[in-house]
Amino acid sequence: MKNSWSNKIANNYVKKYKKLGFSKDLALRVYTTRLLGRNPELVLHGGGNTSVKTTINDIDGKKYNVLCVKGSGWDMADIEPPGLPAVKLDPLLSLRKKKYLSDEDMVAFQKRNLIDIKSPNPSVETFLHAFLPYKYVDHTHADAVMNVTNRPGGLNLSKKIFGKKASIVPYVMPGFMLAKKVNEIYSENPDIECLILMNHGIFTFSNDCKKAYDLMIKYVSKAEKAVRKFKSKKIKQIKKNNIKFNPHDIAPIVRGLLSENKDQKFVINYRLNKHLKYFINGKNVRTYTSKGTATPDHVIRVKPFPLIITPKKNSSIDDFKKTAEKAFENYRKKYVNYFKVNSKKVKRKKVMLDTSPRVVLVQNVGMFSVGKDLGSAKIAGDLTETNAKVISSVEETSSYKFIPEKDLFDVEYWSLEQAKIKKKKKLLEGNIVVITGATGTIGFETYKIFKSYGAEVVLLDNDLNRLKEVQLKIKDLCIHCDVTNKKSIKRAFKIICEKFGGFDILISNAGAAPGGAIGEVSDEVLRKSFEINFFSHQNCASEAIKIMKKHLPKKLSGFSLIEILVVLMIIGLLTAVVAINVLPSQDRARADKALADIRIYEQALELYRLDMFSYPTSDEGPQALTEAPSNHRFKNRYRQGGYIRKLELDPWGNDYQYKRPGDNGPFDLYSFGADGQQGGEGMDQDIGNWD
Repeated sequence: MKNSWSNKIANNYVKKYKKLGFSKDLALRVYTTRLLGRNPELVLHGGGNTSVKTTINDIDGKKYNVLCVKGSGWDMADIEPPGLPAVKLDPLLSLRKKKYLSDEDMVAFQKRNLIDIKSPNPSVETFLHAFLPYKYVDHTHADAVMNVTNRPGGLNLSKKIFGKKASIVPYVMPGFMLAKKVNEIYSENPDIECLILMNHGIFTFSNDCKKAYDLMIKYVSKAEKAVRKFKSKKIKQIKKNNIKFNPHDIAPIVRGLLSENKDQKFVINYRLNKHLKYFINGKNVRTYTSKGTATPDHVIRVKPFPLIITPKKNSSIDDFKKTAEKAFENYRKKYVNYFKVNSKKVKRKKVMLDTSPRVVLVQNVGMFSVGKDLGSAKIAGDLTETNAKVISSVEETSSYKFIPEKDLFDVEYWSLEQAKIKKKKKLLEGNIVVITGATGTIGFETYKIFKSYGAEVVLLDNDLNRLKEVQLKIKDLCIHCDVTNKKSIKRAFKIICEKFGGFDILISNAGAAPGGAIGEVSDEVLRKSFEINFFSHQNCASEAIKIMKKHLPKKLSGFSLIEILVVLMIIGLLTAVVAINVLPSQDRARADKALADIRIYEQALELYRLDMFSYPTSDEGPQALTEAPSNHRFKNRYRQGGYIRKLELDPWGNDYQYKRPGDNGPFDLYSFGADGQQGGEGMDQDIGNWD
């Protein structure tokens, strides 16, 4: 393994953080933590931890010996000093001889001894770091080390490979008892410089930051060299079957089968590379994937085992769906049994988590990783890639052996691990929204609204320059798409299905208003107008419904909420074609602005209804979108900051009108037009949401 230490960069870190008020100790700790965290063969996504023992002045002026250790929620790859909360060291050391400490008491004790109580929770391995009497302590889950320990005879093999300067620690669940075990083993051999934790990872330590990092690279390299010398035999592969579908064809089916109820939605992400292909298409994949993960904490992201689906030869999409339905049914039964068997072995009552897999391996197709959002799905995919590399490598030279299922269950249902991933669910979490014409004012404002409610949003637009500008500002997927071209739409939807598993809401917002006086408009202009303002919406809607029906198992009757959202946008844009193009050109811009305002208010009113369970009353009016009605019984559900930034006047300087119930629907929202009075013709006509 390459040693990435640079004296020049290390000195730059010291200078940079000195200007920010941080010590050299902490600056170097940040530097090597990032070096470790940015190597995917050492740690992934919040795994591993590091620490430094130093001194800090508290606000009372007293100087304290502290342990600055990685905090919960921080990733080693991009850690900053606040991600290494300072815990008073002496109180931690005072518990060295304590026989037992519950998880709850351990967390409370650590938090009570923080220098800054607003800091993140210190690592569950804080006591282990404290008990090792060295300034710098590094901990990773190195793939090569797992390759050595996770096999029959792994303990003796580890002793042979890592030598006398390393001690081997039998598997103990992370927490206070592991710290006690490490303290016991270190006390027996205080000359060691490395600890190999069976089926868990590696610790190296020194009073010099560079030396602690160097030792990590040294011992991981020893493991790599040893593994390369093992006699290996390739994993036997299944035959490549011909199938009549592509990943994007079946992704919505997989996504739909993941949901156990209408309120549960997941995002899935497809990937395939040579490592995954080799792992997935192994003849014994069901055997070696059922033995566990590469390291215990992976289980909270990927569950104890994946779902394996083997499509039959010459399978069609319908054939795959039947095969997948049966596979999901069997997986859920297997997970329920896993829970029942292992929950009986623990003292405290456990509540079963959902039974949906977090990894779906489809042989001869690839991997679909699963999460509550795209980020979580990608993390599950990254961890599965690591698991695939480690398990495949061990299977080539031996047979994979991990911790007992009961121990894996303990980690999956450990409250301290679950706390890492549990966050308050947002209203539209797990939903995927596609917006056409997304770089325009209305489209982008719509994007921001859905994003604020936790949805994954994909932006489509035909203006490549504006799309590139938007992509520089946001991380969400932006796709160049001409909605008047069916091939372009299919290409965009294919990308979306592979990256997200489909979508739930289509905002068909793309449109334009080419025109002139009604008697002077050419056939070419009219055709162009209808192509973009009518047929494009039909193109998008027809392709969208095909995808949506794949992940809605029950047969739809009439319009679904999703289809209604699509249709509403089509009707709104048809209104633009009719209402705008019959007006003289000088008034067209004002009418366009009024329609745009009304559409934004409509979207805000729909979100208000989702939160508050009803639209505002006529008395409450649109003002309810900016300030919660004082006597509303669901006032506590009102969105912080409101649903729009401020209420606009119509283009003629008058208030928009609102009536509920409306004469034309649940509510009427409209402008009186240029004359400010009800009725009228031409530029004086009312412009509303009912046309």
